[in-house]
Amino acid sequence: MRITARVPATCANLGPGFDSFGLALDLVNEVTVDTEREPGVEWEGEGSDELPTDGEDLVSRAIVYTVDQQRQRPGAIAVPPFHLHGLNRIPMERGLGSSAAAAVAGVAIADALLADAQTDAASRDPYPIFGYAAELEGHPDNAAAATYGGFTIAVAGSVHRLRPHPDLFPVVLVPRHLRMTTTSARAALADEVARGDAVFNLGHASLLTIALTQDPGLLDVALHDRLHEDARLAAAPEARDLLVDLRQVRRVPACVSGAGPALLAFPPGGRDIGALPEGWRAIRVNVRTEGVTVGVET
Repeated sequence: MRITARVPATCANLGPGFDSFGLALDLVNEVTVDTEREPGVEWEGEGSDELPTDGEDLVSRAIVYTVDQQRQRPGAIAVPPFHLHGLNRIPMERGLGSSAAAAVAGVAIADALLADAQTDAASRDPYPIFGYAAELEGHPDNAAAATYGGFTIAVAGSVHRLRPHPDLFPVVLVPRHLRMTTTSARAALADEVARGDAVFNLGHASLLTIALTQDPGLLDVALHDRLHEDARLAAAPEARDLLVDLRQVRRVPACVSGAGPALLAFPPGGRDIGALPEGWRAIRVNVRTEGVTVGVET
């Protein structure tokens, strides 16, 4: 059996939607598991020279985790040894959901391995994939967008998917050498926030749902945040300076992507955003309206 999972990059938070909002982008990792090849793990693309090949990578661990959780299911079977090949297009530790993509890929592959052969993959409820991936990886906002695609709101253990407006033209701005783990980025955040800041984010997050689904012209106002961006960008002054330049000089709506240090910009009409500082690259991507997809060959 040969199973391939394709999982999109995701931008979480989107400014004011802290720990709740996510947007899937058409920058896709592909993971293939083949039960007929000699067991092993190999990687191509982003992080190929640093990801483990001994089965301790997040994709492999997600497969094992999902199988362990499903052992009590009637008819569940043991997963046979497999060869795993990953083609990574999502930059790692930049705030683009690479770890969520790995977790979702592993859970989706395990789900396919364990599924009843008579069950159409397209008809299965994606929520268990989201649930296991969020539990394993720890970030439901990324896991929701990676699983469902489009613009998602993850709250109280549920996922609400909204259809993004067709006139969104996202550009991801990625630093070549600057990296940030989600753990270190979260450690920079205060335990308490001022009431005024909470009210600010509540209003702007509400406006952002309209901007992303009905009126992109509101993005320049809606993407602003007072809960996490300043604290995280204090550790990444290059990203902070570029974000200020985008917003105040170039008049391009933008925000920190996830925990950063990558930025997400929405140039009006898809226009060129201009030259970037040395060490930064721009990736123009479409919003991906579908989340993880799984192909099975027997």
